[in-house]
Amino acid sequence: QVQLVESGGGLVQPGGSLRLSCSASGFTLDYSTIGWFRQAPGKEREEVSCISAIDDSTYYPDSVKGRFATSRDSAKNTVYLQMNSLKPEDTAVYFCAGVEDPDCGAEWQYWGQGTQVTVSS
Repeated sequence: QVQLVESGGGLVQPGGSLRLSCSASGFTLDYSTIGWFRQAPGKEREEVSCISAIDDSTYYPDSVKGRFATSRDSAKNTVYLQMNSLKPEDTAVYFCAGVEDPDCGAEWQYWGQGTQVTVSS
């Protein structure tokens, strides 16, 4: 049974940083494309990063480019999302998703339950 589990969310002040983790069981993250998404109340789900299985190439939308960075730790079977210079509009539930495909545009197979990130003073 495949399970993705996010952790690292919490309350942070504007301008602060958080690092989210996506850990997997029954699924090898090292050979998979992993995406991070977020959804705020009343808003559509937004992809905020993707790391490809082929060569660890990454994708970020303009809304987070330069502030967010994703990476993987093969030994820990974990993918991270480092979030810096956080803004109140980054407040959302953050999810990781995985697919056994090299393409960031592939249909996602597995989803985590999400972790809440709140940016507020």
